[in-house]
Amino acid sequence: MANHFLTLWDILATTFSIFFFIAYLLILFQVVSDLFRDHELNGFFKAIWIIFLLFVPLLASLLYLVTRGKGMAQRQRAMMQKSVSDTNAYIREVAGKSPAEQISDAKKLLDEGTITQDEYQKLKAKALA
Repeated sequence: MANHFLTLWDILATTFSIFFFIAYLLILFQVVSDLFRDHELNGFFKAIWIIFLLFVPLLASLLYLVTRGKGMAQRQRAMMQKSVSDTNAYIREVAGKSPAEQISDAKKLLDEGTITQDEYQKLKAKALA
């Protein structure tokens, strides 16, 4: 009678196999995306790396990490810094003027006689809220 139950060894071997395969895929995707992100490397060398990754994927991935790992980190950091600065610029653009600028503009209007003291106080309270 055949034993249909998985042994603990089979479960552990399968779990480790799946883990290492997913880790390998993550590294491979990171290497490929870094290849296309790098503007200093010309197309010929990018094609050679891709071919190498297709035919000897594990060795090529490890070699890429060893030879170009520092550049990978720098390109990733530069991309993240650009993303943060773009997000901050967008927030500043959408948010409009700061409360101090709004109060200053309201004060100018008050000094010019365009608004009354009561309107100035309302604008000031709104800016500080």
